[in-house]
Amino acid sequence: MTYLLPAPASRPVSQPKVIYTVASGDLRLSANQKCWPTQQQLEADFAQAVEKFGFTVSRAHQEDTETGHGFIDSQRKGIEVFKNIPVDAPLVVVDAVWQYSHHVLPGLRTHQGPILVVANWAGDYPGLVGLLNLTGSMTKAGVNYSALWSKDFSDEWALNHLQDWLAKGEISHDTSHIRDLPELPAADEVELGRALAEQLVADKAIIGVFDEGCMGMYNAIIDDELLNPLGIFKERLSQSALVAEMARVSDDEAAAVKSWLDDAGLRFDFGADEATELTPAQVHSQLKMYIAAVRISDDFGLDAVGIQYQQGLKDTVPASDLAEGLLNNVQRPPVYSRDGSRELYPGQALPHFNEVDEGVAVDALATNRIWTAMGFDPANTLHDIRWGEEYNGEFVWVFEISGSVPASHNGGYQNSYSKRQPPMFFPLGGGTLSGVSKPGEIVWSRVFIMDGELHLDLGRGHVVELPAEETQRRLDATDPQWPIMHAVLDGVSRDQLMARHKANHVQVAYAPDAEGADKALLAKAAMFAQLGVHVHLAGTVKII
Repeated sequence: MTYLLPAPASRPVSQPKVIYTVASGDLRLSANQKCWPTQQQLEADFAQAVEKFGFTVSRAHQEDTETGHGFIDSQRKGIEVFKNIPVDAPLVVVDAVWQYSHHVLPGLRTHQGPILVVANWAGDYPGLVGLLNLTGSMTKAGVNYSALWSKDFSDEWALNHLQDWLAKGEISHDTSHIRDLPELPAADEVELGRALAEQLVADKAIIGVFDEGCMGMYNAIIDDELLNPLGIFKERLSQSALVAEMARVSDDEAAAVKSWLDDAGLRFDFGADEATELTPAQVHSQLKMYIAAVRISDDFGLDAVGIQYQQGLKDTVPASDLAEGLLNNVQRPPVYSRDGSRELYPGQALPHFNEVDEGVAVDALATNRIWTAMGFDPANTLHDIRWGEEYNGEFVWVFEISGSVPASHNGGYQNSYSKRQPPMFFPLGGGTLSGVSKPGEIVWSRVFIMDGELHLDLGRGHVVELPAEETQRRLDATDPQWPIMHAVLDGVSRDQLMARHKANHVQVAYAPDAEGADKALLAKAAMFAQLGVHVHLAGTVKII
């Protein structure tokens, strides 16, 4: 019998001193179009740096005149682009924006040449966040890579590392701030952490996952085979069910939540233009989402919940961020069962993991239980590792997330405000739960996958208070609508964090003082170690 055999796959042949570049972008056309000039500038700066060492750049895909940008904006497009790249050629992913890892992961998984991911050190668009998303995803996927960041790739530090990569195909960064967890002392905090771990495994917990993976963060998906041994199980939910439940919430119920927030002091920056300003109607819808999320969580007995707003919901209802921030706070508007007979999750936070980042889900759930047992405020949240600069001799990070921190991190609702989300990402608007994080002691962390196993990086830090004009400058350099944390990570430099961190998100929780933070960190280390997670201490950490 004769069969019709496919033609053998063919690839171009690599050329000496030629590196190929690709640009992974957003799924949203508006974001790709607005960010394209910034991407073009980064690519020009990087090409100029490469040419200093006698190499040339070949861009593997061209600008699309119909869409008005040159990003890879879908998984299919990424697969087609990689067909035109020599499989053994040096390859650079140039990233000035938020990008979806699955657009390029299929090609990166099978590429045999050296891979470099670069980003511009800037806050205007989340290129650094995109880099950390992709490198964290590649770490999970077992793809070898190097990473590099610079304002414009003209500084000596970046050029020296670039020269190393061009010569050797790899870059070695300083990660001496990381050490494995030593033997823990006999302490009440260690006993607490281990007991909470045993309780979690025995009693089990459920996290509600609304549409896993649609924000392009492969690094944020933890398979059941890794999650279940911790005692954590997924309830897979559809965001269409959330919209349906919102339709069942009465106007009076949403209005009652708004009155509660008004009395608590939350300020709404209202306008009249639905396309560009925050309106009462947008907030009314968001508060219906808050009520609906709590009721669905109660229906399924959830211990934590994650809404993945950007895709799907963005075309249906206003942003989820206000609802998310309310869920994460202990003090929040009461929500009652549909028949009004009982309050749901009374007097407690319902941990929310933004963008359905399941590394955050595991962390938030554990943190909530530890902090509650220790009598601390358990409100915790993720932030994007957005950008940062030195101030008065120390490096102060800009930690930001899209408007959904718990109000207690800002010092209460009276110190919080709600602004309209940027139309580029949020076409139907909706408000934030924003503010400037209060000064204080924090524990920071990240759960991630490496070598097929779960790991936790765990460190200490503090939030500083900057002058109002410096805070505003940093907000204006990023997204001024969003909540901001001025974070200093103890014993961890800028480049060390960028070299080691395996996700675009970092988890933070406050403690009442430095001693309390040290004790909470110890309990957290003990809990995760008892669960079988590989725990690593980052920077200056005091093990009592």
